[in-house]
Parts: sequence; structure tokens; C-alpha cells
Amino acid sequence: MTSPTSPNKTSLTAHLLALRTQTPYAAATQHPFLTDAGRLVLPRARLSLWLSQDKIYAADAYPRFVALLIAKIPLGDGGPGDALHTYTNPDGSQIEESRNRRTLRILVGALQNIVREVGFFEDTAARWGLEIGGAGDAEGDWVERRGTRDYTAEMARVASLGTLEEGLVFLWAMEQAYLDAWRYVKSLLPPLPEAEAGQAIRSLTESWTNTAFVAFVDELAALADEYYGAAMDAGGSGSGNRSVARAEAIWARVIELEEAFWPNAGEETTARVSK
Repeated sequence: MTSPTSPNKTSLTAHLLALRTQTPYAAATQHPFLTDAGRLVLPRARLSLWLSQDKIYAADAYPRFVALLIAKIPLGDGGPGDALHTYTNPDGSQIEESRNRRTLRILVGALQNIVREVGFFEDTAARWGLEIGGAGDAEGDWVERRGTRDYTAEMARVASLGTLEEGLVFLWAMEQAYLDAWRYVKSLLPPLPEAEAGQAIRSLTESWTNTAFVAFVDELAALADEYYGAAMDAGGSGSGNRSVARAEAIWARVIELEEAFWPNAGEETTARVSK
């Protein structure tokens, strides 16, 4: 999906993907957890631990994050001419109601996706015998990792205190990193057949690299690029634009959080809930 930037101008998301960050992008998208998953040598317990943390992210943090972004959309009253109504951003740029409604549609779609994903987690765990109960469950299996707490806390902070545009960058960054991580896993998968744990990993990989998910990530990228089009046309952060500089900081932070979200070897033996 192309972004509405001027000819020969770099879009925001392309700029961020090319940006050198303190934590390299590959550290988040080619983590040892993912390498072991792709080679089908990931211990079942570590897979269960990670899935329990992703369930916390998906069932609790993500819906709240998206709901707060929806509340920031400056929708009109639905009267005649609303589709052409414009609002003025703090930086003086004009935004149209049609874009606001498109933003709403995409974010509502994100909520619908995450509801399905939580059900997919539970079905996958039941099918392949994975323990994904969290510390808050009556029969919890795993504690909440620090990486999970840091990630969900940052989601809440950005959604509460940041602008809508910053929240959209954060959302795209999360989904882009997730897509690229599972693309990496897919690139390592050996031919069929395999044991049950391998079948579970293949099922997860197919879910997060399919054409529908790719289209969703591309749509988020195009939306973020549209919001930041004027800033990028003006020279981006190189021209002293603070909004682009903040987007760069968000991208770098998401990469840090993504790297820390993947469990390291041995955590499956220390993160169990004492019973």
C-alpha cells in the first residue's frame, strides 16, 4: 500500500525502518527465542510462558490502548458536510473528517482482530497442551514478566499522554515488529512433518504472517504516513520537526520493549507460579 507523500519524499514509516536505533531492530525480530522457534527446538514450557505473556498483552493492555486512541479522534457530529469538515492540529495543519472516520474504522478493526487473537491463543493452547494461565488466574501457571509489565505500562502512558498521531506510530511499530519477527521464524521452519510443539509453532507462524495480517500492518503504515506527511515533506526530524523526533523516540522504545518481551533461555524454570 502506498503512502500519500510527495514524489521523492521518504514516508515516516520507511524512515523509521531505516533508522539506526540503540537497540538494533534485529535484536527484537531475530531474538534467540525466535531462532529456536523457527528451528523447532524451543522448549514447550518456554513457548507456554511467552504465550501467557502475549495473552496479557492482547486481552488486557491492547484493548485499553486502542480504546484510548479512539477517544482522541476528533469526530464531527455527523451532520451535513461533515465528510469535508476540517480541524486544525496544534501545528497548524488541517485534517479532514474523512480521515478521522477512516482512522476510526481501522482502530475498530484492530479491536475486532485482538478479540479473535485471544480466542486463537486459547484454542492453540488447548489443542497443543500449552499452559498459558497467568498469575491473575485462579489456576495461574506463570508470573507476569518484567518485560510484559514494562510494555503494557508504556502502552498505557503513550495512549493516555501522547497524541493520536503518536499512538498510531506506536501501534504500527508494535505490529510491524511482530510481523517481521514471525516472518523470521517462518524463514527458518524446516519441511513437515514435526512433533506437536512444532505444529503449534507452525500454526502461530501462519496466523501472524498471513495476507490479512500483512494488509492490516500496511494499512496502519499508510495511515501513520498520512498523518506525518506534511512533517516529512518539510524535512522530517532533520529540519527540527519535533513531531517526527517524537515518532523516532517511540520507534526506538518499541524496539527495546519488543526485544525484552521474548523470554530468554531458562526463564521457563523461574517464572512459574508457586503453588
